[in-house]
Amino acid sequence: MSTKTKSKKKLSEQTIDQIVIAQADDDAAWEKPVRVRRTKPASLSIPPDLAARAAFLARLHRTRNVEEWLTHVIQERVELEEAAFAGAKQDLAAKAS
Repeated sequence: MSTKTKSKKKLSEQTIDQIVIAQADDDAAWEKPVRVRRTKPASLSIPPDLAARAAFLARLHRTRNVEEWLTHVIQERVELEEAAFAGAKQDLAAKAS
C-alpha cells in the first residue's frame, strides 16, 4: 500500500525511514530533482580612504579580515534599520486608528 492511499495518519520516524529505504532505488517514487543555484556574492566598491579606515578597525576588533568585519557591521546596521522601520510603521498604524 502506498503512502498516498493511506489516510492522513501521522507516521512515525521509523515508518518513514522504512518507506524511504524501500523506495530509494525506485525513480518513479521520487519527484523531479530540485536545482538550487548559489547566489553570487555581491561586490562593493568603497573609496580607498574608507577601506583603510575599515581595515584599521577590523584589526582593532581582531577579526580575521576586513570583509568579515564589514559584513558584521553591515548586518548590525541592517537589523537596526529594519527595527526602526518596523517601529515607525507601528507608530503610524497606531496614530491612524
